[in-house]
Amino acid sequence: MTAPANPWFNAARLKTRHLLLLLQLHEHRSVLRAAEAASMTQPAASKLLAEMEDLLGVKLFERHARGVEPTWYGQVLIRRARAAMSEIGRAQEEIAALREGRMGQVSIGTVVNPGTNLVPQAIAEVKREFPGILVRVEMDYSRPLVAKLLDGQLDIVIGRILGPHGGDELEFEPLADEPHSAVARAGHPLSARADLRHADLVRYGWVLPPTDSVLRARLDAMFLEHGVPPPQNVIETASLPVLTSLLRGSDLLAALPADAVAPYVQAKLLAVLPIALGVRMESFGIIRRRDYMLPPCAERILLALRNAAKRLYPERPPG
Repeated sequence: MTAPANPWFNAARLKTRHLLLLLQLHEHRSVLRAAEAASMTQPAASKLLAEMEDLLGVKLFERHARGVEPTWYGQVLIRRARAAMSEIGRAQEEIAALREGRMGQVSIGTVVNPGTNLVPQAIAEVKREFPGILVRVEMDYSRPLVAKLLDGQLDIVIGRILGPHGGDELEFEPLADEPHSAVARAGHPLSARADLRHADLVRYGWVLPPTDSVLRARLDAMFLEHGVPPPQNVIETASLPVLTSLLRGSDLLAALPADAVAPYVQAKLLAVLPIALGVRMESFGIIRRRDYMLPPCAERILLALRNAAKRLYPERPPG
C-alpha cells in the first residue's frame, strides 16, 4: 500500500460512516458483526474499510482467521474517531436544545424602571425552567439602547421609541406609563413638608440623568414652567445603584419612577416627597426589530416578559 500523494486532502474525504464502521470494528473485532451493528452488508463494510486504508495510506486492521485487530495506526484513528463522534453527538444535543429554546444567549436592554422589577421577574421565571439559557442585561436610556438594537447588539429592548429614528424598522408593544416622583433619603428635611413647591426643590443638589437625555430636558422644562431655574448643583449619572447610594448618604434629590425605588422606600432608606412633579415619560414597552426572527431562547424571554407585565401592569396604556 503506497502513501497517498496528498494525505491531508484524502483524510478530509473521510466520512462519518467510515468512522462509525471503524468504531464498530474496534468493538466487535469482526467485519461481519461490525457490518450488522452498522446496518450494512459485509461486502459494504469491507469496501469502506478498504477505502479508509487507501485514503490514509496505512493498514488500520490486521486480518486474522478469528477476526480483525487494530494496528498502531488503527488505534490512533479509533481514539480520534471516538472523540469526533462524541463531539458530533454533543453538537446534535446542543442544536436540539437551541432549536427547542432550552439553551442559547439572549441580550436585553432596559430602562431603569422595568429593569428593577419586570426584567428580573421575567429572567427568574425562565431560568427556573431553563438554566442553560444565558441572559445578558444592559441598563441605559432608550436612545442608546434602541441604537444597539438596530445595530444587532441587542435582541430585545424594554424602553421607549423617541422620535422617528428607526421607526420603520421597529415593533413596539406598550406596557406601562412612567410618571416620575421626587425622591430623597428617608428623614430628608423636605419629606415632612405638607406645602412643598418646586421652588423648594432647587435649594438642594440634584442627581440628574445626562444632559442629552429626554428626561433631563423635561426636568429642566418642568422647573422653568414653575418659574424657577433648573438646579445648578448637579451630579450626573445613569446608574441606579450610584444614584440611590448618593441619595442615601446626603440631602440630594432625584426624579425617579416610584416603582424603581419601591424596595428602598419599603426598607425606609428612601422616601417619595409629597409633591407632584408633573413629569411623565412616554409609555415604555417591548421593542423589537421588525425583520428579525428571534431565536427560540429569546422567544421564551419575550413570553416571560409579557407574563410578568400582566402581573405588574394590569392596566396597560392605550396602544
